[in-house]
Amino acid sequence: MTGEIDIDYFQKIINKLESRVDYADLRVGDSINNTIVMKDSKIDNVDTGMNFSVGIRVLQNGAWGSAFTTDINKVEEVADKATTLASQLSSDVELTQANPQEDIVDSKAKIKLNDVSFEEKIETMKEADKAAQLEGIQSTNITFSESESKNLLLSTEGTNILSENNRIIFSMNSVASNGEVMQIGHKSLGGVQGFEIIKNADLEEFGRSISQKAISLLDAKTPPSGDFPVILDSELAGVFIHEALGHASEADIILQNDSILKGKLGQKIGSDLITVVDDASREDGFGYYPYDVEGTKTSKNVLVENGELKSILSSRETAKKLGRESSGNARSIIKDQPIVRMSNTYIQPGESSFDELIEDMADGIYLKGSRGGQVDTGRGVFQFNAVEAYLIENGELGNHLRDVSLSGSTLDILNNVVGVGSDFHLSVGFCGKDGQTAPVGDGGPHIKVSKATVGGVQ
Repeated sequence: MTGEIDIDYFQKIINKLESRVDYADLRVGDSINNTIVMKDSKIDNVDTGMNFSVGIRVLQNGAWGSAFTTDINKVEEVADKATTLASQLSSDVELTQANPQEDIVDSKAKIKLNDVSFEEKIETMKEADKAAQLEGIQSTNITFSESESKNLLLSTEGTNILSENNRIIFSMNSVASNGEVMQIGHKSLGGVQGFEIIKNADLEEFGRSISQKAISLLDAKTPPSGDFPVILDSELAGVFIHEALGHASEADIILQNDSILKGKLGQKIGSDLITVVDDASREDGFGYYPYDVEGTKTSKNVLVENGELKSILSSRETAKKLGRESSGNARSIIKDQPIVRMSNTYIQPGESSFDELIEDMADGIYLKGSRGGQVDTGRGVFQFNAVEAYLIENGELGNHLRDVSLSGSTLDILNNVVGVGSDFHLSVGFCGKDGQTAPVGDGGPHIKVSKATVGGVQ
């Protein structure tokens, strides 16, 4: 780390604000970040940096004033600036009742950032890259990123949380070509632990499987178009639940009248087989955090239980407007205003094996992986692109397919779920919203949908 955070100094700043404003919080972040990029077996870029920042947020007369700095000598100036901004504005912001927390949270990492040399990190990249060099592979790209940070949150209500955080991600692409067609294989691994995640991984299998995927897609066929019974793998099911249902359950989206879920709390929105959870407290998820940036302690939040919409995602401000308690989903980096964000969002596993899910399907499609797509949370419609697919014929997997899209109505898909697998997997990734990016996990088991629209990707 760049140094110890002087808690007493920042507490004095908060103490001064307490008599001047209705509410204030102060966040300090001190981090080291490393990124190594390897393109076509050669190191293309190495970035390392130390970041220190302080953000102060003040609530006065129902209005927010906020300011931040990267200069330790300007913290008091920033506090005055935030207070002045709030005093010049007028709004109707209220927060849920205070539940101040005091805690020290240790990092989950066993092998810390500085315990491993850059040379050793590069060697792991070379190991994966070497395994990926199969016949037909035109290029490879690997990105290794890691961060280690200390964060302090203080508030005029008495919150005092000091936390250490580690996060690591290892992503790889392989591009295959046969002279006419080009296809990409991709995979990521990561978590909120340390280098042990990479050390414990089978990087040879990781690199080889990515290239094998790209190569196999070269001979895959284009899909049929129309309505079919489908199976979604854990990755595509996770992307669907994150994009189509997770964003629609965010309180700020609901308050903006841009959610298909507005007014549906307590109502049935899906099959009895569907239970959806957002759980920032899951330490095996890339979206893990023990407290959100407002100091709300995180826990398992059941959004949908047996098809019924039970809860939504909220901050203290949005929860107050909806007459609820904060779910602990206020997130942002220090320079940005906190907004409502997902964490680890997933479908809970059921009881069916994969063979049981497909055994009675005479004519269906099995879709795997995600290459992004589009969602309209207000209209409740979506379109996703799968990495690959297989025809299902009389309960068995048939022809390999590529360039496959899945589209439909969010609520139709949820209601058409007729089977939920017993397997479970959480993917690692990042979610963008309002110009901000946050690490998240999403996933679940395989799910079976009685009818969905499938087509080709142009």
